[in-house]
Amino acid sequence: MRKAGTAAGRGSGLWLQGLLCGALVTLATPTALLGGVLLLPALVVYLADDTEGRPALRAVLLFGLAASLRPLLALWAGGHSMDLSLNLLSDFATPVLAWSAQGAGWLLSQLIPLLVRLTLEAQARIDIARLRAERAKLAEEWGLPTPETDASAR
Repeated sequence: MRKAGTAAGRGSGLWLQGLLCGALVTLATPTALLGGVLLLPALVVYLADDTEGRPALRAVLLFGLAASLRPLLALWAGGHSMDLSLNLLSDFATPVLAWSAQGAGWLLSQLIPLLVRLTLEAQARIDIARLRAERAKLAEEWGLPTPETDASAR
């Protein structure tokens, strides 16, 4: 369940986002069209990702903005017209590059936690083996019973 203050705070933020999107579409339609198509996977992740902090969305958006920068700069430098925006979108490589980059960002956001966990578990196993060997060596030096000899004595 959500807290009452959280829902009210999100509603005003959502209203502000809608206002800004409306202003963008009205004042900069070619940019909104090009950016909307190029960042479509980020929009899908925004709607689907409800985890705390939205790590997948941040990765997808970062990669998407990096891949969308060149076409947006070309649009702004070329006169900022709807014809140029549609021409940039009709070049098949432009949306494919942006969408592929966002797919790579999503994949990394899913794989990095798994790889970190596997690395930490492997390091823990190495540390455990080293400590057990050191414990056995010290037990032998001091003449103490080891867990292996305790188990065989039973």
